[in-house]
Amino acid sequence: MKTNKTYAGIPEEFGNLSTSKIVVIPVPYDGTSTWQKGADKGPQAFLDASENMELYDIETDSEVYKEGVFLADAITENSSPEAVVEAVHQETKKYINRNKFVTIFGGEHSISIGTIRAFNECFNNLTVLHIDAHADLRKEYEGSSCNHACAVYEANSTTNLVQVGIRSMDISEKRNMNLDKVFFAHDMAVNEDWMVDVIDQLTDNVFITFDLDALDPSIMPSTGTPEPGGLFYYETLDFLKQVFDQKNVVGFDMVELRPNENEKSSDFLAAKLFYKMLSYKFLDKDDTYENGDENDSNPFSKLSKFKDLEDNF
Repeated sequence: MKTNKTYAGIPEEFGNLSTSKIVVIPVPYDGTSTWQKGADKGPQAFLDASENMELYDIETDSEVYKEGVFLADAITENSSPEAVVEAVHQETKKYINRNKFVTIFGGEHSISIGTIRAFNECFNNLTVLHIDAHADLRKEYEGSSCNHACAVYEANSTTNLVQVGIRSMDISEKRNMNLDKVFFAHDMAVNEDWMVDVIDQLTDNVFITFDLDALDPSIMPSTGTPEPGGLFYYETLDFLKQVFDQKNVVGFDMVELRPNENEKSSDFLAAKLFYKMLSYKFLDKDDTYENGDENDSNPFSKLSKFKDLEDNF
């Protein structure tokens, strides 16, 4: 993966670690996917597309990059799925403990085992909001518990896991599900209140893991395992905006972009959606600290948030 100088080509003054409120960690890994390979190219495609988008967001009337966005070095560990998860876990936790709003762009979904583990160690009473076409609740797959098919198995027992958009799973995964907190796509299609129902299941602190195959393949074809019947762009934005407004989103990851040289709209959608999520997070200026110095009060603001430091080590 090549080295982009800054996220989205922003001026270097807004990409300095010490003054940035936001950190973006690329994880170009695709070691366990079983059908279409290429998610390891996702972070570079995302960064390239981000450099070509307008940085003023019309809806929020904001330029969120001015909050400061530090582009971290890519995590390139690939010796084993377990080693990748641990590397992601440690790197994510490092930036959380520096008081940053940490975001991660994969890569296949197995990287989320590490991101979720880090956030759960640092935040009390955490909800993992899992937006995906697939349940990803296998305990083990192809000899590893750090497989993309196992992405939220651990979160199901260690956090408040709420799953949205699910429309593909193995019957064995049903035994692991909390069906009261799973929102299947076919039910969402006929339930006008599904967004309210989902938000009712969330605790105050929320980490979002967003698999891009949650989106309908008519707008997001460039994923490893596209599934018909997915979310569309504006309903997705409507839902996310409500989550960010009503809950304390402490971070998010985005995974499973499989770029296609002949189809760039998916790369651009991922870049815009990522930037929208940042814009929603920092829309309320009372929710952020003024100059981005990592010694100032944390950006997770309204509600509590960090576990005691002794719990982090």
